[in-house]
Amino acid sequence: MTYTRLRSEIDNKVGRITLSKPDEFNRMPPAFWSEFPDAIEEMDESGAIRALVISAEGKHFTSGMDTSVFTSGRSGPEYEAGRRGERSRRHIARLQDSFSVIERVRMPVIAAIQGACIGGGVDMISACDMRYCTSDAFFCIQEINIGMAADVGTLQRLPNLIPTGLMRELAYTGRRLFAEEAKSIGLVNEVYDTHSHMLEAVMSIAEEIAKKSPLAVASTKHLLGYGEEHSVSDTLDYQTLWMGSISQGGEMAKYFNAKQQGNEPEFDDLPPLSDD
Repeated sequence: MTYTRLRSEIDNKVGRITLSKPDEFNRMPPAFWSEFPDAIEEMDESGAIRALVISAEGKHFTSGMDTSVFTSGRSGPEYEAGRRGERSRRHIARLQDSFSVIERVRMPVIAAIQGACIGGGVDMISACDMRYCTSDAFFCIQEINIGMAADVGTLQRLPNLIPTGLMRELAYTGRRLFAEEAKSIGLVNEVYDTHSHMLEAVMSIAEEIAKKSPLAVASTKHLLGYGEEHSVSDTLDYQTLWMGSISQGGEMAKYFNAKQQGNEPEFDDLPPLSDD
């Protein structure tokens, strides 16, 4: 598929989606909100992609949602307040789903962030499995600065990643959270001096994930996500059912047989989604 706001590539079972409008600071106009989830789902479709890296060209990762998103598609008949609200609710739900897809796909999704990660960028990276950044990176919940509450996932996901008090401070003040502080609180796993060093390291991590059993990795992602929304007891009960039905792919036998022969194990891809 051809995209106007991003570039989609695959190399050795690792997918990469690159925000490709550096001259616009990779802002997120209406086209982005349809292209991005399509690109993510396209990566998941074949079952052959085992890890996905989201990165960006230029000085900044993204300046966030473009103001045109608020006015796009608003021409036409004038509705009364209730119907305007119903339309607005559906519009926001569609924007939210553009990033919820990151959690739904089977492969881990890794964010590689440089420069500014503002507004919608924070919504995006909060849904990713892991985050890495450059030393010049900063994060900003920009919505509060323009008179609104963040509404595309930051307020729901970021509290699971950073301390509650700091989460509220950032959400209420809209101040910038810089790279070293982001690492100290666990928002990012590592900080790199340059963009190229970061991408080299992140791609290496993605390639290491791609060597593992995709069935085991997809199960791990699903179970971690389930555990974030349920008690330990409920999650353990659920895991017994999940493992009883999914862990029958012979992955462990492949691993030990390969090791006995002095080889690295090679695992089959996941079934394509079109098999559903």
